[in-house]
Amino acid sequence: MISVGDAAPDFTLPRNGDGSVTLSAIYPGKVVLYFYPKDDTPGCTLEGQDFTARLAEFTAAGTTVIGISKDSVKAHDKFCKKHGLGVILASDEAGHTCEDYGVWLQKSMYGKTYMGIERTTVLIDGTGKVARVWNKVSVKGHADDVLAAARGL
Repeated sequence: MISVGDAAPDFTLPRNGDGSVTLSAIYPGKVVLYFYPKDDTPGCTLEGQDFTARLAEFTAAGTTVIGISKDSVKAHDKFCKKHGLGVILASDEAGHTCEDYGVWLQKSMYGKTYMGIERTTVLIDGTGKVARVWNKVSVKGHADDVLAAARGL
């Protein structure tokens, strides 16, 4: 798992819409990476909508918001269109970025274990250092907490 003070692992991933997103290209801006399990599921939809609703405030705070899951770009495009999402959604189909950030973990549901993304948010300062990590995120009110932390950097 990634920790406060660590250098944020750089990545270039394909994104919704066209093109790709490279973490280091955003510096000296701040970055919020929110890792989520699956497009178009209830918690992930609410999280995307909450970050989208506050996108102008994140931008005003000099912060770019990027959602990352293992869904394809095509799935991301469909998800954004269906729910009116305005955040960048990066596709980590191979899972390398999820592994680099330590969010690809063994999970358990209904007595069965499986590998999946643990809902995690990472706030990165303008120098590429991890400023804050939220593990096992509870979606309700989370975007507000992250915004307050981004404003405080």
